[in-house]
Amino acid sequence: MASSEVDQKFLGRLAKAVEPNNALLASMLFKILGLSINVAGQLVRARKQRRLDTTRFTQSLELYFHIIWLSREGLVMLEQYVIPMVGDYVELKVLAYKLRASFYHIFVLFHNNPPVSTMGIMTTPQQQQAATRAAMPDVATPTPMSRVDKGKGVDRGGGGGGGDLASEISRSSVQPTHPVEQGMPVGPPPGFERQAAAAAAAAAAAAAAAAAQQQQAYPHATLIPPPEPAATFLLPSVDYLPTAHQYFREAIALADGLLWGSHSLRLSVKTEYAAFLYECVHDREGSRRLARDTIAEVYEAGEGMDDDMFTDACELVTVLGKMMKRGLGGAAGSSGGRPSPSQAGGGGGGNGGGATTMMTSQGGESSATVVPPVPAVPTPVGIENPI
Repeated sequence: MASSEVDQKFLGRLAKAVEPNNALLASMLFKILGLSINVAGQLVRARKQRRLDTTRFTQSLELYFHIIWLSREGLVMLEQYVIPMVGDYVELKVLAYKLRASFYHIFVLFHNNPPVSTMGIMTTPQQQQAATRAAMPDVATPTPMSRVDKGKGVDRGGGGGGGDLASEISRSSVQPTHPVEQGMPVGPPPGFERQAAAAAAAAAAAAAAAAAQQQQAYPHATLIPPPEPAATFLLPSVDYLPTAHQYFREAIALADGLLWGSHSLRLSVKTEYAAFLYECVHDREGSRRLARDTIAEVYEAGEGMDDDMFTDACELVTVLGKMMKRGLGGAAGSSGGRPSPSQAGGGGGGNGGGATTMMTSQGGESSATVVPPVPAVPTPVGIENPI
């Protein structure tokens, strides 16, 4: 996601590179780097908690709230201060568009409505209990006993020890003057009264039609509004899946057009997009196909790279190899690997295989001569083709 090690390396490197010419952009990149490092451990903790038991609520809603809040703040900094300034850069432009898709990936996992993953928690136990009590109006809800006035309260002129709230407001030296402060409705700007009235009438008609349709479909049901998601106070509860999918397509198009096949940043974009297809879109075959095609593009690329990028590419190719076999099971996952030693030895004529047995005929009798195997050139560690 937005917290992968490859993205963090490029964030720090590119922030240092643009700092002499654009201090504001470098400052925002360093802030997003710190944010991504902070959210990395929290994402791991959240996944572990939900992996233990997806039917129970997490023990710490603050963890989920913190993840959503950090992602929201990172997206604001990215869209307002980074993306408008990356037109003259290549790697930074790809990274910025990838990070935007990554933040929306987090929204889809933890706060999408309707939910598409078991990672998020839509409602708290208290909200579900409140909805249950609302569905049973016959059950009496106990009300707290009012406090007994023992004559020790200060007389506020309201006839009781607790005083009157209206009289307290009237005593204040700062009086509300704006309609919003007085709790009154605010009218539309001058000249827009007709449009506002038409919009309000259309909204009321749509709501009435929806209520009538639902009442007609379920005549004996009580209309109870569903409880709001737990993190609605941080982020609107809407369907983020189409937006996230569109942003991933834009990042993929940029990575394919600006970076070569074995570039580690390009591999990072493809790796997270494959995870997004598997976890959120539930297109498992498309996720495996994307991983397989990306690995093939890596081995077809002829561009050079430094040692650090080579190491990152090896790690991402290993992850893509696992994602290529994800969801196929043990038997299907092992069916496309290397041949077994017995098959390699029985093939004959291959370098690096087992010992080759040559059959010769002497006087009508067969004798076997074992030829020692030819030593094979070792393959570099981490660059084996998993296809």
